[in-house]
Amino acid sequence: MTETVHVPLEGRAYDVRIGAGLVAEAGRHIAPLIHRRRVAVLTDQNVAALHLEALKAGLAMADIEATALVLPAGEGTKNWANLSHAVEWLLSEKIERRDVVVALGGGVIGDLAGFAAAILRRGVRFVQVPTSLLAQVDSSVGGKTGINSPSGKNLIGAFHQPALVLADISVLDTLTRRDFLAGYGEVVKYGLLGDVDFFDWLERNGPALAEGDAGLRAEAVRRSVQMKADIVVRDETEQGDRALLNLGHTFCHALEAATGYSDRLLHGEGVAIGCALAFETSARLGLCPQEEPSRVRAHLKGMGMKTDLADIPGTLPDADALLALMGQDKKVLDGKLRFILARAIGRAFVATDVDTDVVRNVLAEALRGR
Repeated sequence: MTETVHVPLEGRAYDVRIGAGLVAEAGRHIAPLIHRRRVAVLTDQNVAALHLEALKAGLAMADIEATALVLPAGEGTKNWANLSHAVEWLLSEKIERRDVVVALGGGVIGDLAGFAAAILRRGVRFVQVPTSLLAQVDSSVGGKTGINSPSGKNLIGAFHQPALVLADISVLDTLTRRDFLAGYGEVVKYGLLGDVDFFDWLERNGPALAEGDAGLRAEAVRRSVQMKADIVVRDETEQGDRALLNLGHTFCHALEAATGYSDRLLHGEGVAIGCALAFETSARLGLCPQEEPSRVRAHLKGMGMKTDLADIPGTLPDADALLALMGQDKKVLDGKLRFILARAIGRAFVATDVDTDVVRNVLAEALRGR
């Protein structure tokens, strides 16, 4: 059974289709979008080994030919060199404005392929086929595309909405437990920022979801995508409400920069740690009871996830250096850091006047806990 979440952006509306077996049926879903029976696929080495042939077969069922560029795997791929490689390859394949680029992969490929599509011939359409939980619930929806800079994460990019998202729940079975739980960090974020009932549901169903229950996985993806779609429709370019989706991300992006965007810390792991730190900061500022950050950490720990700076291997810079890295974040406005804080689970808000001494102390204590 396939569920559909519609993203009703005026002039750029699209569907997010969620269910098992969508990669095998990709041709049927993509065929109405194309003018000639040919698409260009961008993917990475790990995903290509697992899913590229299945995607090609699914496209062939609708007589659609697929040509593919396979890029290296990992966050380090989101750079100028690989963006240039992808764009020049698409040009060499004579991809035109009415053609479709397919992003087959996790958040890295989705971000890079979407940005390549945004700037190729001043914009071609693209389809997201997210293969990680993180990409299915977050990065494939909403049109944020981009690459990283040595100065920070996702500082170069564009808003470019996909024409379609195919979230195939069955491909999640190929994820390692670590990758699945990293994606779950983004799922938890949705409950924490605006839906305490969803967080309650995750507390009850998270373990079975992690163990592979397809129905629970589909429901978690559907609820996450619906929440994101509702926020994106209200605030497509992050002038207001959409900033709430960055709960945990100001901390996360600093930690990712501090660890060199390496596999020491996966993005979703950083989000989980960042959410715990955001709730701890909120409690220190007297915004929410101390029981709230304790409940957040208890759920993350119960799922076997990273929850503290002590869970990150290797050395980390001091609190002042982490604060300096936060200063490069996209959420800086008029020179002031914007944090997403909370009054309770499910009640997040944007704060621009946060006492940085409190944040510094939270970080310093977390570092001492290492």
